Amino acid sequence: MEQYIIKGGRPLRGEVCVGGAKNAALGIIAAAVMTDETVKIENVPDVKDINYMLQAIEDIGAKVERISKHTVKINASKINSVNVDFDYIRKIRASYYLVGALLGKYRSAQVPLPGGCNIGSRPIDQHIKGFEALGASVKIEHGFICAQTEGLIGNHIYFDVVSVGATINTMLAASLSEGLTILENAAKEPHVVDVANFLNSMGANIKGTGTDVIRIKGVPKLHATEYSIIPDQIEAGTFMFAAAASKGNILIKNVIPKHLEAITAKLTEIGAEVEEFDDAIRVKATGRLGHSHVKTLVYPGFPTDMQPQITTLLSISKGTSIVTESIFDNRFKYVDELSRMGASIKVESNTAIIDGVEKLTGANLWAPDLRAGAALVIAGLMADGYTIIEPVDFIERGYENFEYKMQQLGAAITKVDSEDAKSIRKFKLKVG
Repeated sequence: MEQYIIKGGRPLRGEVCVGGAKNAALGIIAAAVMTDETVKIENVPDVKDINYMLQAIEDIGAKVERISKHTVKINASKINSVNVDFDYIRKIRASYYLVGALLGKYRSAQVPLPGGCNIGSRPIDQHIKGFEALGASVKIEHGFICAQTEGLIGNHIYFDVVSVGATINTMLAASLSEGLTILENAAKEPHVVDVANFLNSMGANIKGTGTDVIRIKGVPKLHATEYSIIPDQIEAGTFMFAAAASKGNILIKNVIPKHLEAITAKLTEIGAEVEEFDDAIRVKATGRLGHSHVKTLVYPGFPTDMQPQITTLLSISKGTSIVTESIFDNRFKYVDELSRMGASIKVESNTAIIDGVEKLTGANLWAPDLRAGAALVIAGLMADGYTIIEPVDFIERGYENFEYKMQQLGAAITKVDSEDAKSIRKFKLKVG
């Protein structure tokens, strides 16, 4: 098993370039199978979740051509199956986007129930509600979402809860339906807007994304396009918190500052310095930061995917902070790992009460999920001594070249095999 080993105490300094948004790319790759013409997608992040999705569409007959590390061409004219029955696709949450895409184009889909990080209950009832409102029959059988229809008809759909996945999935199917679909209480996240923009570039007629009411006029078919994915706001936010936590100074490039406003506001509130540019943002901190109250909310509120990172930073801030998780019900599993480093955090239901300590100390840690894994890396950067984090698979699902980017900023971090004692000793000798 691979692991990260980190020597803490070094301020991060320099520049880092953020990759394409993983959550947008997953929806866009699914949407790419909805035309028989070739689409070219740029700024594709080279992470495991994306590679699993590309492999899945290739295995049902799409032609996938890697032009470069971050550019891919997809032609889905030779898709020969709507049964996405592959073990690897069960590992990612966004496999369900293939239901909306295949149902829209082929009127049928059979896709495994989604996997991904175990961060709490994430039901797909709102997805099913959307598909059924459009005229599809949906069943859960043998661990699969099985959907079929003789023809999708536009409808007025009100989501009972705000759901990014259900919004994108219903939008995919409705794009090739007959008539007008109105989605109310729709998600407003940047990656929802990006998927809609991609569909529109292929000839879809979608209006209102970025608001809670989306209008979709179905079209008979979609066509070729070239498109570049937006920057990843969660990767950007992770480096923003890493800068503040390490008392560093980082210029984070290839970002959309508007997407980061909730993160920027919290960092400014606790005493970090944040400077915005057209497509970059600088974060720096010198001393110990202050406390805050944080509640995760749907966009444009504070993102749940940044909750572990801010909790980690607040664990060494002055005073008592409170972090409330309102999106998922099992997202504080990493707190036990922070406690092993000396953090003082008490979790009650969906709330963490944090009494800031002067410092953390290195320890052997277990990363329970993607964002928690990134947060534990930040904890290792802050801590005295050595921190070992495993497994790294979770982290690599959503962060490209994470340890390399950290190294370029001055972090003492490397990835080694847990059985490779020689490499671990070599790293410790090197960093002192």
